Amino acid sequence: MPNAFLQTPVEYLKGVGPQKAEILKTEMGIFTYGDLLTLYPFRYIDRTQFHAISQITAELPYIQLRGRFTRMKTIGEKRGKRLSATFRDGTGEIELVWFQGTKWIVDKYKGDRDYIVFGKPQLYNNKWNIAHPEVEEVSEANTRLANAWQPVYPSTEKMKSKALDSKGISRLMKPLLTLLRGKMEEILPPEAIEQMKLISREEAVCQIHLPSSPEGLRKAEFRLKFEELFFIQLKLLKLKAYRKEQFKGFVFGTVGEQFNEFYNKHLPFPLTNAQKRVIKEIRQDTGSGKHMNRLLQGDVGSGKTLVALMTMLIAIDNGFQAGIMAPTEILANQHYETITSFLSGMNLKVGILTGSTKTAQRRELHRFLENGEMDILIGTHALIEEGVKFKNLGMVVIDEQHRFGVEQRARLWKKNIHPPHVLVMTATPIPRTLAMTLYGDLDVSVIDELPPGRKPVKTMHKYDSHRLEVFGFMKEQIKLGRQIYVVYPLIKESETMDYKDLEDGYESISRAFPLPGYKVSIVHGQMKTEAKDFEMKRFVKGETNILVATTVIEVGVNVPNASVMVIESAERFGLSQLHQLRGRVGRGADQSYCILMSSHKLSSDAKLRLQTMVRTSDGFEIADVDLRLRGPGDITGTQQSGILNLKIADLAQDAQILQYARNSASTLLAEDPHLEKPQHAVTRDRLAELEKDRTNWSRIS
Repeated sequence: MPNAFLQTPVEYLKGVGPQKAEILKTEMGIFTYGDLLTLYPFRYIDRTQFHAISQITAELPYIQLRGRFTRMKTIGEKRGKRLSATFRDGTGEIELVWFQGTKWIVDKYKGDRDYIVFGKPQLYNNKWNIAHPEVEEVSEANTRLANAWQPVYPSTEKMKSKALDSKGISRLMKPLLTLLRGKMEEILPPEAIEQMKLISREEAVCQIHLPSSPEGLRKAEFRLKFEELFFIQLKLLKLKAYRKEQFKGFVFGTVGEQFNEFYNKHLPFPLTNAQKRVIKEIRQDTGSGKHMNRLLQGDVGSGKTLVALMTMLIAIDNGFQAGIMAPTEILANQHYETITSFLSGMNLKVGILTGSTKTAQRRELHRFLENGEMDILIGTHALIEEGVKFKNLGMVVIDEQHRFGVEQRARLWKKNIHPPHVLVMTATPIPRTLAMTLYGDLDVSVIDELPPGRKPVKTMHKYDSHRLEVFGFMKEQIKLGRQIYVVYPLIKESETMDYKDLEDGYESISRAFPLPGYKVSIVHGQMKTEAKDFEMKRFVKGETNILVATTVIEVGVNVPNASVMVIESAERFGLSQLHQLRGRVGRGADQSYCILMSSHKLSSDAKLRLQTMVRTSDGFEIADVDLRLRGPGDITGTQQSGILNLKIADLAQDAQILQYARNSASTLLAEDPHLEKPQHAVTRDRLAELEKDRTNWSRIS
C-alpha cells in the first residue's frame, strides 16, 4: 500500500499554497510530499570553514568571515538607495551592501559585537563586496554550526520568481522533515539492510537534507543510492526471470551443413578466442529451449558481424530464417556487402530491403520471404513494415540497438508466432555500469580482442600550427600507396564558430595536393545519394588518394588500404564519435595513424577527450571517460528512458554501489523469486509502484 503521508499533495505543506504548488508541479514534477523529499541537494556549502578577507579570490564561490562592523552609511535616494557597511576581520576590510530592509539592518547590527558574514564575493572597482550577505551573531552561529552543511537545491528562473530558490526550498524542507518523523516505512528487504549495514530510510532522508556531519551525509548518500539502484536491478532481473519462464525459445539443436561448410571452407580469417567464446554462449542459449536476448558488445573491427553471421547460419541449419536490422541505409548496405562476400560460393539467398528498394524488387523479396526461399534479410526499419512477412523467422540481429525506438523493435519481434531469438549488437562500447542499468535484463557478451594481424592505430594530437608537418606526413603515406580520410565537423561556415569547415578544407587540401599527382574526393550528408556513392566508390577502388568528408563516414565504410585518419577541429567531436572515426582505419595489415587536429584554445573537457584518445584505444575505457564527461542520457540517446531518471545515484561514480545493489537483488530473487515471503511484502509493493510509474524502454519485447 502506498504511504498516505508521502502521497499528501504538496499544496497542503505550510508555505506552499496553490501558486507555488503549480510551479513545483510544472518545473520539477513535484506533486506530493514524497516527491519533494526526493528533490535532493546537488551540493552542500561547508559552513564550518572561515576565510580571511586578505585571502579572498575570484575562485571562491562563497565565503564565510568573522569580524566586526566599523562603519555604516546610506547612499543615494529613492530607487537607487542602498546601505553600505564596512566589515573588518584583522586582515583587511570588505564592503557589505543591502538594497532592501536597510532601516532594520542599521538598528540590528552593532559595532561592539562579533558577527559571522556569509555570501558571494564580487569585485567592484577593484574592491571586494558582498551584496545581501547572511549575517548572524557568533553566539547564534554556535547553535547553527551543529548543522553546518548547508544544502543547495536545483531551481529554475520560474521557481526563483516565486521565492523557490535554494533557500526557499530549504525553508519548505525543514517543517516537512519535522512532520516526517515516524511516518516513513522501510522498503528494502531486511537482509539487504543488515548485510550492507544501511541506516534507516527515514534517517537517510533527514540526513540528506540536513546533514549533522560529513559521516552522516556519507551514510545517507550510500543508503539512498543503494536503494535507487537496487529497485532498478530488481526490476530488470525479475523481467529477465519472467521472460525465461514465460517465453520458450526455438531450439536450435543442430549445428549443421551450412555452419560447417562456412567454418571449414569460407571463414575469411581464424576466429579469435573472444569470438569463439561468444559463439559458444549463443549456442548454449539457442539450444536450451529458452528465449535468447543477448547484447553483443565489441569495438569497431572486432568481428561482431562474423559472429552474427555464424549465429544466423545456426538458425538456417535448423530450418529458420534470419534478419538483420540496421539504423541507416549505409550500414545496411555495408552488412549486405560484407555478408554476401563472406557467403560467396554457398547456396544461400540473402536479400536487402531499405527505403530505396524499388517496388518490383520489394514484391520479389516479399514472395521469397513468405515461401521460405529467402534465408537472410538485411535492412533498415523497412523490415518492420506490415507487408514484410517471414515464413519462419528464428533469429533477429539488431545493430546499434539504441538507435531504434522500442515500438520498432517490438514489431520486428512479433514477425513470428513465437518470438525469435534476439542478438543486439553495438560498436559503441557501453560502460559496465550503464550496460547493467540499461540492459540489465539482457545477457551480455563482449568481444574484447581484435583479429590477428591487426596493429593498434597510432594516435597523435597536433595543433593547427603543425599543419605543414601533417601535410608532409600525408604525402609520405600516399607515396607508400596508402589512402587518407580527412574529416570535418561542418559543411558550411558557421558565423558563431571559428573552426574549419568542409568547403574551406577541401580547397586547402586541393591546393596542397594538386593534380595530376594527387586525386581528392569529397563526401557529405547534403550530397545527392548518386553523387555520394560515386565519390565513395572511387575512394574504395583506390582511384582517389584523399577522401575529404563529414561524419557520414563514421559507420559503414570499410577501406583496408586507408591507413590515415585526420580529424579536423577534433575538439568539437565527442569521445564516442572520435573513437568511431578512428575505427575506420587500421583495417588492413599496414600501420595506421589517427591525427587529431585542434586549435590552441581548448577547454579542460576537450583536453581530456584528446588526451584520452592519444593514451588508449580501449573502447570501454574511452566509454567510461565519456560517461563521466557527458552523463548517461547523452551517451545512449535514451533521455526519454524512465530507467535513467536517477534522483541521486551517478552511474559514472557509483559503479561499486551498483554492483552491491545487483548482487543484493539477485540474492533476494534466488531465495524468493516472486517476493511472496511476508518480510518482502513492502519491497514487492514498492516495486509494483515503480512499475506503474515507469516504462522500461530497454526491453526488446
